Amino acid sequence: MDIHTSIPSQETSDEVLIQQFKSGSSEAFNQLYHRHINSVYKRVRYVVPESEVEDVTQEVFIAALKSLHSFRGDAQFSTWLRTLTNHKVAEFYRKRSRKQEPPLSPLEDAFGQMEGSTSRMMEERIYIQKALSQLPENYQEVILLRFAEALQFNEIAEMMNQNIEATKSLFRRAIAALKTQLDQ
Repeated sequence: MDIHTSIPSQETSDEVLIQQFKSGSSEAFNQLYHRHINSVYKRVRYVVPESEVEDVTQEVFIAALKSLHSFRGDAQFSTWLRTLTNHKVAEFYRKRSRKQEPPLSPLEDAFGQMEGSTSRMMEERIYIQKALSQLPENYQEVILLRFAEALQFNEIAEMMNQNIEATKSLFRRAIAALKTQLDQ
């Protein structure tokens, strides 16, 4: 038995890990999880209240585990996972609105979430989340790809099937729109 095919390494591609998972390797999913947890967590953290970030992130990976057997590879795994993350975030807000919970008061939420952060920083994050949620989806996406996932413009352009100049222009418009929302 070749040890390189049975034990996933950091060098193993997502596609190979997915095939290993489909063949029964739970370690392959663990490798995918550890490889992508930070980017999923950061993306969720930009758009969900701090108290819910871990739960929503966990729901993303539970959904990924349940549906990975049906992953066909039409897109890169990271793109599929990003789409799944967006769906779980949308589901979080749908459930929340169905419960008809009152919107969180930014100041109250900031004071309730002082774990390792100053209340001022938490308040600013909440205002940014709220402003970001008011933007068109393509603006939100380009901002999240740039800041939450720390992608370069050429990587974002490739993901969005645009040339680099169009991507930079979209980013500038998105930042200007975010600034306008924050000024309000």
